[in-house]
Amino acid sequence: MSTLERTWDGLRAHPLAVDALLALGVLVCMVAGSFVDPHGETGPTWSAHTPAALSLTLMVLSAGALVLRRRNSMAVLAATAALSLVELVTADPRAPVAMSAVVALYTVASTTDRPTTWRVGLLTMTVLTGAAMHAGPLPWYAQENLGLFAWTGMAAAAGDAVRSRRAFVHAIRERAERAERTREEEARRRVAEERLRIARDLHDVVAHHIALVNVQAGVAAHVMDKRPDQAREALAHVREASRSALNELRATVGLLRQSGDPEAPTEPAPGLARLEDLADTFRHAGLPVEVARADHGAALPAAVDLAAYRVIQEALTNVQKHAGHEAKAEVSVVRVGQNMEITVLDDGTGEDAAPDDGHGGHGLLGMRERVTALGGALTAGPRYGGGFRVHAMLPVRNQVTTAAGESA
Repeated sequence: MSTLERTWDGLRAHPLAVDALLALGVLVCMVAGSFVDPHGETGPTWSAHTPAALSLTLMVLSAGALVLRRRNSMAVLAATAALSLVELVTADPRAPVAMSAVVALYTVASTTDRPTTWRVGLLTMTVLTGAAMHAGPLPWYAQENLGLFAWTGMAAAAGDAVRSRRAFVHAIRERAERAERTREEEARRRVAEERLRIARDLHDVVAHHIALVNVQAGVAAHVMDKRPDQAREALAHVREASRSALNELRATVGLLRQSGDPEAPTEPAPGLARLEDLADTFRHAGLPVEVARADHGAALPAAVDLAAYRVIQEALTNVQKHAGHEAKAEVSVVRVGQNMEITVLDDGTGEDAAPDDGHGGHGLLGMRERVTALGGALTAGPRYGGGFRVHAMLPVRNQVTTAAGESA
């Protein structure tokens, strides 16, 4: 920071001291101006006469009033204008007491609004100039009277310009701060959404595959001694489920890698094209799954395709964990107009199934968040007569239109 900047900051921290210095400077200028004779033979010249006692008193009082110009600018203007009127009417030759009124008028104009500036400025110019023209010792057309009109007008205009400049700079600074806050809030919102999306993916992957590993490991432990062939088959399924879990975890964690990382995964996200493979994993784990599709092989946007796959995956995982050993599951995928309808049913006892109250664990919550984020709707709850039902409606047409607009 330069010496000038430090000095300026120090002055701004002590406004009363600044006003006192300004008042002293105005007093010096008024006293010096009182020695100028505007009617000299060759124009304005310095004279040796001393200001009258009344003029000197008026100059001191009007300059002293300027010390309080920030605290009550209107009162200071009224006081300096009254003292200037006394000088204009009585003194001959005049002392430039009106200089303090000019400074006070500038202060009023720079701290109030434009209508107030117009009213106060016109009133001050009219009163001071009218008194100087009609009640003073000089002719009304004297140069001093016209100069007084010009100086008061310029003071009001300069003060209004400074006020407008301050308001403009303040508005720019406020908009910049608001824009910065908006950017920070948007960045935090996007980070939160990305973290939530990654958390949902991790939950879907871990819950599905670990549930299968748990079931197959239990089967292997149960039949290890009596039926080693079936135990080996169960362990093979455990190995396959573990490998699939690791691959999907690697793909999900790859989202956290920076762009351009050569180790980032490039394989596509899972979708309904892998629905039969998903159903087979549950069949190998002992859960009968029937799949019925009437979606006409329509291509889906990536977000809708992934959400449909994850909803089915999570619903079947819940069936595997909660419906019981004798349960069967039915999956239907149907294109209904502009929507894709996903339904997963089971005929289990439903004793451990969570009710649809919004607190059914991270699985139901994650499914609902996925579907809601795409503008769809999801319901989940017990079926009449036993079992559980998960039903999701995913909008397809709007997603396709949006994707097409972004690619264009």
